[in-house]
Amino acid sequence: MAYDFSALDAGVKETKEWLEREFSSIRTGRSSPAILDSVKPEVYGMRTPMQQLGSVSIEDARTLRVIPWDKSAMKAIEKAITEADLGVSVVTDDQGLRIIFPELTAERRTILAKLAGQKCEEARVTLRGHRTDAIKGLESAEKEGGMGEDELKRLKEEVQKKIDAANTELDALLKRKHEEITQ
Repeated sequence: MAYDFSALDAGVKETKEWLEREFSSIRTGRSSPAILDSVKPEVYGMRTPMQQLGSVSIEDARTLRVIPWDKSAMKAIEKAITEADLGVSVVTDDQGLRIIFPELTAERRTILAKLAGQKCEEARVTLRGHRTDAIKGLESAEKEGGMGEDELKRLKEEVQKKIDAANTELDALLKRKHEEITQ
C-alpha cells in the first residue's frame, strides 16, 4: 500500500517558505524592500500593508524610496516605520520617503546572526512536529491493519529522509543568510 506523504510535503514546504520570509525581514547592510513587509501604517482608520499604500523601490545599496500614492499618508507611513524599530532612519521630501540603512556594526551583525540561528531552530522544531505527525499517521494505519511491520519501518525511514533533506535545505538558507550578514 502506498502511503500519502502530501501532508508532510506541504508542511515541509510551508516551513521552508516561512523561514525564507523571516530571513528576508532580518536586515543586513543592504537595502531590501522586504524589510517593510511587516510595517503596516494606520491609514484611513485601519492598518494597511506598505505595498497597498505606495511603491517601494531600491534607490541605492543602502537606501529605499517609498512614494505613497496618497501624499496625505506620508506622516502615517513615517510614524509606522519609525515605530517598527528597524534600525533605519527616515527622511521625507516632496516626493515621498527615503529610508536609509546605516552600516552594521560588528555587535549588530552578531545579534542578527544569532537571530537568524533562532529562526532556523524554530523551523527545525516545526519540521520535527511534522515528522511526529507523519509517524503517528503511519502507526495508526498499521494498527488498522493497512500495512505490515516491514512496510511501517520502510515508510518511517522515508519520512526521516524527507525531514533530513528539508533540514539540509534549512541549513543552506541559514548559511546564505550568515554570509549576507557578515559581508
